Amino acid sequence: MSFEAAISRALPGIPRSTSPVDQIAYARDLWPRHHLAVTEGRIAEHRPGMIVWPSSAEEVAQVVRFCADEGLPLVPYGAGSGVCGGVLPDERTVVLDLKRLSRRRALDRQAPSVEVEAGALGIRFEEELNAEGFTLGHFPSSILCSTVGGWVAARSAGQCSGLYGKIEDMVASLECVVGRGEIVRFDRRAHGPDLTPLLIGSEGVLGVVTAATLRLHPAPPARAFAAFSFPSVEAGWDAMRAMFQAGLRPAVSRLYDPFDSFMARLGAVRRQRAHAVAGDEPSSDGAADRARRARGPGAGAAVLRGLLRAPGLLNQIVDGVGSRVLRGATLILIFEGTARSSADDLARAAAIAERGGAKPLGEEPARHWLSHRYSVSYRQAPVFMAGAFSDTMEVAAPWSRLDALYRAVRGALGRHVFVMAHLSHAYPDGCSIYFTFAGSAPSVAAAEAKYDAAWRAALDAAIDAGGTLSHHHGVGRSKAPRLGAELGLGADVIHALRGVFDPAGIMNPGNLLPREATSAPRRPLPPPPAAPVLDGDSMLVHAAGAARLGDVESALDQRGLTLAIDFGAASRELTLDAWIAAGAPGAPDPWSDPVDHLVAGFTARLASGAELAVRPAPRRAVGPDLFALFLGVGGRVGTITSVHLRAHGASRPRALPTALPRQPPLRDAEAAWLDAVVGAARSVR
Repeated sequence: MSFEAAISRALPGIPRSTSPVDQIAYARDLWPRHHLAVTEGRIAEHRPGMIVWPSSAEEVAQVVRFCADEGLPLVPYGAGSGVCGGVLPDERTVVLDLKRLSRRRALDRQAPSVEVEAGALGIRFEEELNAEGFTLGHFPSSILCSTVGGWVAARSAGQCSGLYGKIEDMVASLECVVGRGEIVRFDRRAHGPDLTPLLIGSEGVLGVVTAATLRLHPAPPARAFAAFSFPSVEAGWDAMRAMFQAGLRPAVSRLYDPFDSFMARLGAVRRQRAHAVAGDEPSSDGAADRARRARGPGAGAAVLRGLLRAPGLLNQIVDGVGSRVLRGATLILIFEGTARSSADDLARAAAIAERGGAKPLGEEPARHWLSHRYSVSYRQAPVFMAGAFSDTMEVAAPWSRLDALYRAVRGALGRHVFVMAHLSHAYPDGCSIYFTFAGSAPSVAAAEAKYDAAWRAALDAAIDAGGTLSHHHGVGRSKAPRLGAELGLGADVIHALRGVFDPAGIMNPGNLLPREATSAPRRPLPPPPAAPVLDGDSMLVHAAGAARLGDVESALDQRGLTLAIDFGAASRELTLDAWIAAGAPGAPDPWSDPVDHLVAGFTARLASGAELAVRPAPRRAVGPDLFALFLGVGGRVGTITSVHLRAHGASRPRALPTALPRQPPLRDAEAAWLDAVVGAARSVR
């Protein structure tokens, strides 16, 4: 029986296609490396065997069961906006397009929260919420072409993460199809056990997200806008750090390096001149821009290709010109809330900025950014049309390591491509750096080689500098070869989780991690600190798992800091390991300040004796959050040997209220999955 006939017989009621046009459309996501092949006309590579369009979780389960029984690879597909190669099928692959699962199942105005299916398109979903007086607060630049399920799968961040957090901070529960077609629901619990962090960021290798219950916020009645020019990018990020550690939560805080700031100003001047000549009014599109696109690449393309073939020289020129000539780095701030709260917070932020040597630029740059906030997603095509290539890379690190990360990655990329950068997605303990780069080569093959070399060098530099390889784009196949270097034993733990959630091994094989477990020799972990060690820049305290909670609090108290624990709910005599195993009772409420988190990194000894290390980083997106294996799980997986905990100063952010339950009861079905997960993780060696 043919491939198509077998599926038609097993899934008679589910729409499907083997059309060559559909196969080409579903052959890839928006990984820029794919674009190089397309420019050479190689559009038929990696075509799937079939595309199916289920309309319910039950139909998804039918497809999963069929693929598991037949051993057919299965790739969940949202809107195809991923940029890391998360979609790369072959002729036996079934692509599961989820966009027919787009219904809003329930809206709870009291919590407030919404249950929505995974195929809901981002912008339409947000607009519908706005009409009801709510916002999700999640605005990725791909919101016009991404889905709720894609956000969850990639552990994405939106442009307002400085107030509302990342997608993992918005999930109250997940409905998934896992294993051999079981439909299961996992609830978030502030004190564990909580399996949702293992599915969020799993990029389709552990199961298919079919619906999510998400926290909502009242739509903000007011915004306050400001922009500042700093003498250097370092001065700018020092001010951002001070703002977040002072309890401020700007919805948007974006710091552009001097060259990126210069290009933004140049673009604004050109737009103004074009409108003046044309005698028309400025618009988000504009006649001048349309005319320029209509003329095509032309001579400018040749100039661009020539410049990008000598990136080292180009980067040296920009560095040599310096911040003084380029007029410094630009910080954009937008606060949301009531008219009074947003204005008050902006005034506090302005005082911090001016103490850091900033000059105010008024509201216009921030307002302009907001009106063009999604344009960046559509700027790559002209570069590829001109015979060059471009891409972006977002890494993150604690504040104390941010300078080393910035310089290391910029230097590594700069040997191969031209580099710009901006900083966004800031937190009390660290920040993400978003690099944009472009290059050129005489042929597509040479361009692919240069592209790959740039990525290898940059990923290695990020790891060596103590950063994380992804903050919100995920891993896909782009970063998978180096993920083992960041996660170490954690890569093998994820393989073990695959055995639980995907026993047939069909879920998006080759994505996130190579199919084989890590075989490289592992170095012993350094011993835990004998006494608590404070990273004052990042407001993180590193302490041994055997240290007593009260002793760590006393050490911080001498510095005017605190763990912000309610010691009426937790004994000072508990060790950190025992406290975490019990679910960290008395810890700050994660729903109240979704921008913050309890633990930035940790080391653990599994029940097998193997040692696991997750280095401190702010809100990484490199697969499942393995801390979920220890929080509130009673020590069943292993022992926390050291932990990087958030330290707090006197200033606290305004709480974001919600009536969502913090600790819903553990249902029997969840308990069974928890037992299976614990058993798999315990056995990793």
